[in-house]
Amino acid sequence: MKKKERDSRMELREDGGVPYFIFKNLEETGLVRHGFSTRLGGVSEGYLASMNLSFTRGDREENVRENFRRMGRAIGFIPENLVLSDQTHTDHVRLMTEADRGKGYTKPLDYQDVDGMVTDVPGLVLTTFYADCVPLYFVDPVHRAIGLSHSGWKGTVKRIGAVTLEKMSAAFGTRSEDVRAAIGPSICQDCYEVSEDVAQAFMEEFGGAADERMLYRKENGKYQLDLWRANEQVLLEAGILPEHLEVTNVCTCCNPDLLFSHRATHGKRGNLAAFLMLTGKGPGWGGSLVRPEATGYGTMYFAEAMLEEHGDSLKGKRIALSGFGNVAWGAAMKATGLGAKVVTISGPDGYIYDEDGVGTPEKWAYMLA
Repeated sequence: MKKKERDSRMELREDGGVPYFIFKNLEETGLVRHGFSTRLGGVSEGYLASMNLSFTRGDREENVRENFRRMGRAIGFIPENLVLSDQTHTDHVRLMTEADRGKGYTKPLDYQDVDGMVTDVPGLVLTTFYADCVPLYFVDPVHRAIGLSHSGWKGTVKRIGAVTLEKMSAAFGTRSEDVRAAIGPSICQDCYEVSEDVAQAFMEEFGGAADERMLYRKENGKYQLDLWRANEQVLLEAGILPEHLEVTNVCTCCNPDLLFSHRATHGKRGNLAAFLMLTGKGPGWGGSLVRPEATGYGTMYFAEAMLEEHGDSLKGKRIALSGFGNVAWGAAMKATGLGAKVVTISGPDGYIYDEDGVGTPEKWAYMLA
């Protein structure tokens, strides 16, 4: 893997043959599961090989769904909890609620032109897509809220990173100085040649900050643009503290064997994805269970055994359950018996069931958010 000469606390990890990147500053909050995929470890073939995560690049649907399942097992989420973006290079950031669970994966999207998402709902897996553009991660450990945004050159000029922070502030009371943020793998300045009109847009928006470190002109009249530096500038000006910001040192275009790159392959490629999920850990929450490789009542008994193992640690804790099958019925009863409070139970159809048992138990499941 080729890396740029800059410090970064981004790490490449592997679980079950599936490699993915994580950021240490996000992990250290103890509040999220997150990752950025590579093109390795999946089942797609040809120029989509092998971890394509897009339904719109010509892949077989069953391949894409299997790839999402593999990413979920590696990072620690179930695909039925995904919430997918609808990226069109805007600065539109949408507040995602429990009602959005599964949109784009288990049910159709009912929104358009969404390049950024924020939520404070545990278990929702915010998901955005890439093949050179810049992923932006946000974690507010004070208000337990998260944001994830897609920033191409248009989104960067529109300062979608700052817009995301503004949305989190309005929705959750987030203060930028509390937020841990990360700029993920994307195209580097050496690989990103742009035309005069793009360069002019950056010079107009960033003024003196658009110096040769961000943007420089070449003899052929084209420019080399540093989207990492530009987004870093956006986030710092929006109030993110330098010590709370991590920036990638891995370029998608420099690493075509590891990552999909639109520019490196002239458009013949799959999609990478960024994932960010609030786990619900922290004061008052009971933590998480790992999804077992089992179904039906076997999974229910597994979940009950896991709850029993936690024992006294669950007393007085709030728990959210979501997924498939009859499993949550038994898990909810076990959790309640151990003194935990089941706050919500959500099914793959998007319905929410409260602790009084409103809803259909057959649609409940086992995963603790």
